[in-house]
Amino acid sequence: MAFEITGTGRAVPSHRVSNDDLAARIDTNDEWIRSHTGIGNRHIADENTSSSDLALEAAKNALAMAAGFNGNDTGERDRAAAEMAKDLDMVILGTVMPDFIGTPSTACIVQDKLGAVRAGAMDIAAGCTGFVYGLETAAGLLGLGRGRKRALVIGSEVLSKVTNWDDRGTCVLFGDGAGAVVMEKTDAPSEGPGRRGLVRTLLGADGSGSESLMLRRGGSRNPFKAGETIEKGIYIEMNGQEVYNFAVKAVTDTATALMQAEGIGPDDIAWIIPHQANARIVQAARRRLKVPAEKFYLNIEEYANTSAASIPLALDEMNRNGKLKKGDLIMTIGFGGGLTYGGNIILW
Repeated sequence: MAFEITGTGRAVPSHRVSNDDLAARIDTNDEWIRSHTGIGNRHIADENTSSSDLALEAAKNALAMAAGFNGNDTGERDRAAAEMAKDLDMVILGTVMPDFIGTPSTACIVQDKLGAVRAGAMDIAAGCTGFVYGLETAAGLLGLGRGRKRALVIGSEVLSKVTNWDDRGTCVLFGDGAGAVVMEKTDAPSEGPGRRGLVRTLLGADGSGSESLMLRRGGSRNPFKAGETIEKGIYIEMNGQEVYNFAVKAVTDTATALMQAEGIGPDDIAWIIPHQANARIVQAARRRLKVPAEKFYLNIEEYANTSAASIPLALDEMNRNGKLKKGDLIMTIGFGGGLTYGGNIILW
């Protein structure tokens, strides 16, 4: 029994904001942003677009691919996705920016709009590691549930709505987007010759660093009060140095632990797809791991940090560009708010 990815999809807002666009409103410049982060652009949702909207589009693209559709006609894509959605058993969505706080889950909204009438649905709040957690959760639910065969795993974020656009230390970092995959339980082996799909996962957390990256207002710890006047919006707060140190160690330790557990080395890995938070984090971890730069896939230059969406967005981009080949051994690595970290090993 294997848990294979049979379809990928992504969605990003059409509005593209360059570093020069940001430099026109805050004290920064393209050279500084690129040298410190590797970011050149980000895609920003309009005021009417939520995480579920982007998730829905990414999900339709993934479902249509899983159904065998590879054309450009949106109507045909939607019909193929709708038929596949009827056979979904689970919709799992990682996000730090749900449509609503707590309930309903954003996954439930997507489940309804897809017409996935047989599917259970749940959100995962694991920060930027949400998709990594989601893959393992999907495999566990498919493996334990008799008769369950297919899950949709999504990462979707609209971080622009909690970004302080007057804070040059954080506003340059984030973008909006969504990525999705269809995971199916198949008869292929998960061990030994011919093994396929998700073969190993490592999940971890360090809650002692929870205040390094957080949305402080609006929850039960610090709720809004009747009659309170809010002068500033609810924004992401980040201790950049603490997050950087955590992230470099998380990438290094996760990759090392996965390779040791699987009995493989860097030469066995076709691709490492890290969470796209900051190119300098990846570069520092790569040097420690002694892994060639060309094995790391980075698209942060175009999309910036899209949190839980970054890994599935990159997977779809690679898949549709022909970079992923059948039999490739790939590693995903996530790290972020919580603080959480983790990684997957997948045989494509």
